[in-house]
Amino acid sequence: MTFKLEVLNLADAKQFKIDAQDAFQKGFEEYFGKSYSQILPESDIDNSLGSNGAIAYKAILDGTMVGGAIVVVDIERKHGSLDLLYVRSGEQGKSIGKRPFGGSLERLSSLFPGRHHPEIKVWETCTPYFDKRNIHFYVNVCKFHIVEFYHPRHPDPATPNDFIGDGGEGMFKFRKDLEII
Repeated sequence: MTFKLEVLNLADAKQFKIDAQDAFQKGFEEYFGKSYSQILPESDIDNSLGSNGAIAYKAILDGTMVGGAIVVVDIERKHGSLDLLYVRSGEQGKSIGKRPFGGSLERLSSLFPGRHHPEIKVWETCTPYFDKRNIHFYVNVCKFHIVEFYHPRHPDPATPNDFIGDGGEGMFKFRKDLEII
């Protein structure tokens, strides 16, 4: 099995978005047991892709795109945000998500060819409260720490009012501070 990460090219962008939407949709519908309108709109993906410092990667296993990520890097603040990480539906449970990050985002710079960010000292991401699999991945595999819980009485100021991706159950914010490792 040959695994590699590549910077997302324009030719693969449409499939990247479809696969990301499908992966998030299936996880949402499996938990809530019902069909729902699109929980990850293309506009949300486009907003991440259009962020200053954004870099999108596709995960390739044996020549097939099986997942992807969008990271946003702020060199001045030494801050990185994992805006989106997905493994294509049908490919979960095969340790694909572990491969790009290997449980340690501090090695991120060496895993992204041509994109070296050793100066990044803090990585952050969010995931829905209901998504126990993601929570396990970020806490137990990647060694993030939960630093905040967003919910209706404590909303994330960066989240739009019409956000439905958390199913109304809230979002965990995770942080990994590499300076104290």
